[in-house]
Amino acid sequence: MKPEQTTSQETSRKYQALGLAVIRNEAAAIEALSPRINGDFARACDYMLHCEGRIVVTGMGKSGHIGSKIAATLASTGTPAFFVHPGEASHGDLGMITPKDVVLALSNSGETAELLTILPVIKRQGVPLIALTGNPASNLARQADVHIDVSVEQEACPLNLAPTSSTTATLAMGDALAIALLESRGFTEEDFARSHPGGSLGRRLLLMVSDVMVTGDRIPQVPEQALLSQALVEMSQKGLGMTAVVDESGILKGIFTDGDLRRTLDREIDLRSCLVAEVMTPGSTTASADMLAAEVLRIMQDKKINSMMVVDEQQRPVGALNMHSLLLAGIV
Repeated sequence: MKPEQTTSQETSRKYQALGLAVIRNEAAAIEALSPRINGDFARACDYMLHCEGRIVVTGMGKSGHIGSKIAATLASTGTPAFFVHPGEASHGDLGMITPKDVVLALSNSGETAELLTILPVIKRQGVPLIALTGNPASNLARQADVHIDVSVEQEACPLNLAPTSSTTATLAMGDALAIALLESRGFTEEDFARSHPGGSLGRRLLLMVSDVMVTGDRIPQVPEQALLSQALVEMSQKGLGMTAVVDESGILKGIFTDGDLRRTLDREIDLRSCLVAEVMTPGSTTASADMLAAEVLRIMQDKKINSMMVVDEQQRPVGALNMHSLLLAGIV
């Protein structure tokens, strides 16, 4: 039996009320962080901004999961960072931490045994320690060079036991640190794209026309003296919905597209005797191989065209692409 067939309206309202209570609780926990964006927060940012090595994030249990995400956010926004499990650190992984690094330690209680065990080694190396805890009087907070208070009044868990609001608050503070550093570094869309080449933004900002165009024998082109029927065969074989028309020197003189074919048919021209040069679009819009593919997409959308020739400085075709090429590359 499906759940919707057994869930009463009363039970449904109860689910919704419980869910809403969690959202409100966690929203209040995040809002309570606002006054804590203070001098300590600024000092933490300063340590991290001037770090010559990497930010080493560490934490146990749920704090460890949050720490992994914070490390990933830092790394993807221009601050080199990685996560080290404190349990593994005391069994050899401490060797990953160098004097040029900064350690960002997460613990709601501030008394996590695995973290306290490795603190003497970190301190002996002179590695700056930033702590995010829910207990400013804890050992971790007192030994840190900078402590940021991420305490919450109450967990969203009705038993006040499961880490819920506390982990949300810690994650939000980690995001605040990462974005403050991003802005301070002058991190740009292009920088983000370079660290996310597989993402849609990365493809839009990094892919060049040369990465998506067809080249060589796959370029549809016919000479000016070609019959329209020959141009249609070339278009059919190359499958881009158009063909370039070039002169004896191979210089582009125009383009003939599916749209040109429809307009030609409206004129009742004899397809067997007509030259393609008589019905082509002269002086067509072209691209260069070193243009961003996203820029070509914008031009095609603005001009309401579906295909373009790619030419060199002498206006000789070196490639061709259409909207489908950009779609396959993930640009559209």
